[in-house]
Amino acid sequence: MIPATLQTISKTAISSVARRQISASSAALADVSVEHGRGEWKTFGDPSSYQPGKFQVKTYNKISPDGLKKFPEGQYEIKEGDSAANAHAILLRSHKLQEDEIPHTVRAIARCGAGTNNVPVARMSELGIPVFNTPGANANAVKELVLAGMLLGSRRIVDGINHMASLGEQGLAKERVEKDKALFGGREIKGKTLAVVGLGHIGAATARDAEQLGMRVVGYDPGLSIENALKLPRSIDLSDSIANAVRDADYISINIPYIKGEGGTHGIIGKEVVDNFKSGAVLLNFARGELVDSEALKSHLDSNDGKYVSDFPDDLLHDHANSILLPHLGASTYEAEDAAASMAAETIRDFLETGTIRNSVNFPATSLQMAPENSIRFTVVTKNKPGMLAHIAEVFAVDELNILQQINQSRGDIAYNVVDVDISGHGVVDFKGAQEKITMLDGVLSSRVIYGVPGTGYAKNLEGDYFV
Repeated sequence: MIPATLQTISKTAISSVARRQISASSAALADVSVEHGRGEWKTFGDPSSYQPGKFQVKTYNKISPDGLKKFPEGQYEIKEGDSAANAHAILLRSHKLQEDEIPHTVRAIARCGAGTNNVPVARMSELGIPVFNTPGANANAVKELVLAGMLLGSRRIVDGINHMASLGEQGLAKERVEKDKALFGGREIKGKTLAVVGLGHIGAATARDAEQLGMRVVGYDPGLSIENALKLPRSIDLSDSIANAVRDADYISINIPYIKGEGGTHGIIGKEVVDNFKSGAVLLNFARGELVDSEALKSHLDSNDGKYVSDFPDDLLHDHANSILLPHLGASTYEAEDAAASMAAETIRDFLETGTIRNSVNFPATSLQMAPENSIRFTVVTKNKPGMLAHIAEVFAVDELNILQQINQSRGDIAYNVVDVDISGHGVVDFKGAQEKITMLDGVLSSRVIYGVPGTGYAKNLEGDYFV
C-alpha cells in the first residue's frame, strides 16, 4: 500500500516487517513481511495526507458524531472530502460520488442510508470494491412519517394551517376558529384499509403499527424474506399483485427500492396500477419519486378526489391542490442519523479488520469464524469464474503456506474469498511474493493481508499493473 514512514518515499518497492499478537490466548508474536509503497506517490495521492499505522476514512456530508465515535482514534483517522487523499474507506450520506473521488487505496464504501443510487455501484463491482448500506437504520423514522402522511392526507391539516395563518394576519383568527372548521372536514383512519407495497424493514413496521391503529392491512412483496415475514401482523392479507393489493385500499404506501433499466421499478405505480385506485385513495410515497408515473397519478387526483403525500419533488404535481409535497424528511431525525452512521461505521470496521461482509449491495455476505492461533487472514476479490480458488490455493502451496480454513462466496460477477493461513514455524513470514502472484492472476481484482497493522497489506490488479 503506502510507505510506513514519510521519510522513506521512493520509486522502488519498500517492505515492512510488522509484529502482531497471534491470538488473545497466546503471547506468541509473529513477524509478517508485506510490501507497501511500490511506485510513485502520485499513484496514491498526497503523502502529507497519510498517517502511518492508521486506517483513513474519507467522509462526505455531515456524518453523525455518534457514528464517527465507532472508529477508535488509535486505529483510524477521519478526514473530510479531498483532504483524505489516501482513503481506505469512504463514508457518505447523499453526496453523489464520482469515480475520480475514489483513490486506488479505497477498499470499501458505505452509505448511511438504505438507497445507494448516489454511488456508482456497478463500476465499484468492476473495481472489486464492496458498497455497503444500512438497511433498517432509518426504518422507524420513515415509518413515522408514513403514519403522519396518512393523517395529512385525511384531515386537511395543511389547508387548515394555511387558513389560520391567513386569518391571523387579518386579525380574524379568534372570531373564525370555530366557524370555519367545517371547511376542513376529514375522515378517520381507524377501520380503513392500508395497502403496503414492499414489506421490508419500513413496510413491515408500517403494517404492524397500522394494525395497532385499527386499520385493515393488505400487503404485496414478491421477495418477502422470512425475517420480515415474522415481523408482519397476523391479520395482514397478502396479495399476488400490486393491482390487487391497492384495489380496495383507502391508503397505499409504497416502500420499494428504485431500480433503473429493464425489469426495474421506474414508474411502477403507473396507469395499470392507478386505474385500480378507489375514489379518494391516498398514495403515500416516502420511497423514491421516480417510482410514480406523475401523468397517471394526476388523472386520479383530478377526477377521483385522490391525494398524494410524498417527500420527493414532482415537477407536474408540485402545485396540485391534492398534493402535499414535503422536503426529503424520511430519515431526517437525530435518532435515524445516529443509527445509520453507527451501522455504517461498524460495517466498515468489520470489513477492514476481519474481512467480514454484511449489508453489501454488490458483494456476497461472507463471515469466517475467528482466525485460529498462529494464522494470518488473507482475502481475495475475484471475478466469478471457474477455477479461481484452485489457482489461489496453488500459490499458497508453492510458497509452503498451509490453509487452515477458508470460505468462498459469490454474487453476480463477483467472488470473495477469505483464507486463514498457518504461519507457525515460519519465523518471518514473507507474503510479498505470494500476494503479488495471487493478485496478478487472471481474474483477480484485489487482495489483502490482514495482520494487525492498519492501512497496510492491500494490493490491486489495475488492468495488468500491480498496485500495492
